[in-house]
Amino acid sequence: MSPFFVMSLLFGLTFGQTASLCAPSEYTIHVEKRECAYCLAINTTICAGFCMTRDSNGKKLLLKSALSQNVCTYKEMLYQTALIPGCPHHTIPYYSYPVAVSCKCGKCNTDYSDCVRERLRTNYCTKPQKLCNE
Repeated sequence: MSPFFVMSLLFGLTFGQTASLCAPSEYTIHVEKRECAYCLAINTTICAGFCMTRDSNGKKLLLKSALSQNVCTYKEMLYQTALIPGCPHHTIPYYSYPVAVSCKCGKCNTDYSDCVRERLRTNYCTKPQKLCNE
């Protein structure tokens, strides 16, 4: 192998992990409560993007710890609270949601992330929509 090829390969492997496209992305969530008259559209940021990972074709030869795949997940996040309009007095009209401040490639933590591959499309309104004015 030529030295140029080896250096290119090492550079690609090193730069590939740091150049992963995992970053906060704009996202709109729709929140509604049965008791309230409106659906609230909230603009927030979530972690989304591509992370370098390994092919785990050799499952029988590897330890379980080597099989975990990296995902784009939260490094730092904060929670904000919005008021859902049109709620009766006996209902708690507040909804707290996460805001991604920064993201990283790492193992998925099911305490605060949805780690499934694909979800059913449920992010829509069945009631008249209002935009969150945060």
